[in-house]
Amino acid sequence: MKIFVDENIPAITIRELKMLGHDIMDIRGTKNQGMTDEDIWGIVQKGERLLVTTDKGFIQKRYEKHKGMLIIRLKQPNRIKIHQKVMKAISFFSEKEWSGLTVVMQDAFHSVWKYKKQKS
Repeated sequence: MKIFVDENIPAITIRELKMLGHDIMDIRGTKNQGMTDEDIWGIVQKGERLLVTTDKGFIQKRYEKHKGMLIIRLKQPNRIKIHQKVMKAISFFSEKEWSGLTVVMQDAFHSVWKYKKQKS
């Protein structure tokens, strides 16, 4: 699966996703590090990638057509907790199921939205 990981996703998660055979785009350490959410959204959309982030601002994009969003929202996040939530969520859905899906993983409760094309 093609995945864009935001800068706040732990390196251990990126390594494990790569070991599972996913095509990972990570902008850490590149000239694009620190780019705006809108620029990130443009890259994600153009590359048709699943977005993995801890940035709650992306929830506003849930009603737009996309290839999937995984947003991790924890009260006291650390790299181990974030890693565990990402890996758990990735295992829940197949690549095909992720298209149009927005999943918010929280400490105890998880939310899921499915993009549906609006009728004209």
